[in-house]
Amino acid sequence: MKLTIGIALLCFSLILAQPEKNGGNSPRYVLVLHGGAGGWNRDVFKDSIKLIHKAGIEKALKAGTDILKAGGTALDAVEQAVKILEDDPLFNAGRGAVLTTDGIAELDASIMSGRDKSAGAVASVTKIKNPITAARAVMEKSPHVMLSATGAERFAGDHGLELVENSYFITDETLEIFRKRKATEEKKGTVGAVALDKDGNLAAATSTGGMMFKKPGRIGDAPIIGAGNYADNRTCAVSCTGKGEKYIKNAVAFHISALMEYKGFSLSQAVDYVMDTKLEKGDGGVISLDKDGNYYMKYTTGGMIRAAANSEGVWEIKIWENE
Repeated sequence: MKLTIGIALLCFSLILAQPEKNGGNSPRYVLVLHGGAGGWNRDVFKDSIKLIHKAGIEKALKAGTDILKAGGTALDAVEQAVKILEDDPLFNAGRGAVLTTDGIAELDASIMSGRDKSAGAVASVTKIKNPITAARAVMEKSPHVMLSATGAERFAGDHGLELVENSYFITDETLEIFRKRKATEEKKGTVGAVALDKDGNLAAATSTGGMMFKKPGRIGDAPIIGAGNYADNRTCAVSCTGKGEKYIKNAVAFHISALMEYKGFSLSQAVDYVMDTKLEKGDGGVISLDKDGNYYMKYTTGGMIRAAANSEGVWEIKIWENE
């Protein structure tokens, strides 16, 4: 019985995984994005809705790629790409974030540099327009890694970041879902980016509104370095999306990097091992990028909106396989 289950899980993993690839020669730069791995039921998505989501992630892909093409840093690229997704109400980050049981948007975000492993994060913020920019400010302008709630908001204001009323984040769609209390209708997802720049530096960024109807003050994996976000120039950059508690308990993002560093796993081997042994069907997805420009995207849900581009001409945007 155990053997049968094991074979079934292996087959399922092989169907959902994508080959590790870099488009041929080692690329000078790479950018990979995700817009969440939950709720992408292919049977209920209309073509028009699919196209708008793809247009949203393509806008972020272009902005980040333009930065890398011009010689900009991986940090600048992931921040800008995620910032655009935060401003897009179609995704569960920034404007359009899902709501707590109190009907409030509480946002989390983190960013990390693979060059020196510096990192910054904000959690449970309700007034910062772009949490990913606040996370970077924490990384670069404070001695801390994470600030939360009102402390993070005060810090952001002191450093000139834009603050807004909480109503800015709440769209008609998220309000309607909240009123009906139908979490199964949720079709948004955490957003994230990983990048490699021309200087060989990696960076990762993740931003989210968390889970619909979460308890006030709940913090998921997105702002936690090593759980939902990680970058190390010696190995890889990782951004996760899914059931945050599972990603925290299993230190998913760091675990992938550690397998590469300590065991000599390839990127795809590390991702496969962690997702196949630590997570289950429906738990979420991962985008990852190694120091040589190979990227690997894997999910165990019905779909994951994702995109990739590099200096060798790769330009892909997908939600499901075989599109």
